[in-house]
Amino acid sequence: MMERWARDFDSWDLVDGTTRYLFLYTKHAWSKAVAWSSRRGEYVRRAAFVLMAWLAVHDKKVSDEDFRRLLPLILEASTDDRNYVKKAVNWALWQIGKRNRKLHRLAVQAARQMQAIDSPAARWIASDALRELQSAAVRQRLKP
Repeated sequence: MMERWARDFDSWDLVDGTTRYLFLYTKHAWSKAVAWSSRRGEYVRRAAFVLMAWLAVHDKKVSDEDFRRLLPLILEASTDDRNYVKKAVNWALWQIGKRNRKLHRLAVQAARQMQAIDSPAARWIASDALRELQSAAVRQRLKP
């Protein structure tokens, strides 16, 4: 059913609401986030990264290693210059980096890697993510 619904996505707000209030709570949330991250359709690909962001915020039982494995997918998608995808990739990186100090360090490293990619989208994501992840509020929240 998630695949059928995803094929019908046609707006960012539908993607965000469906992933937050429905897909996040299914046993397939993780597998769909990974699988959809390589799809070409703009809204399905957005769904992958929005789902990653929601998982980072709400799935408290998952290990850091599971989130670490999402970072290469985020890095790979960072060159997608479509606005709705770019913003979702950025959001996923932020939220993973805000979970704890270890993931914060890894997310900052990923953002620094993005800075070196010859892509305006990757550089925008890196710049915006670093601004957020290095903000006083995030540093204070992650303080030991």
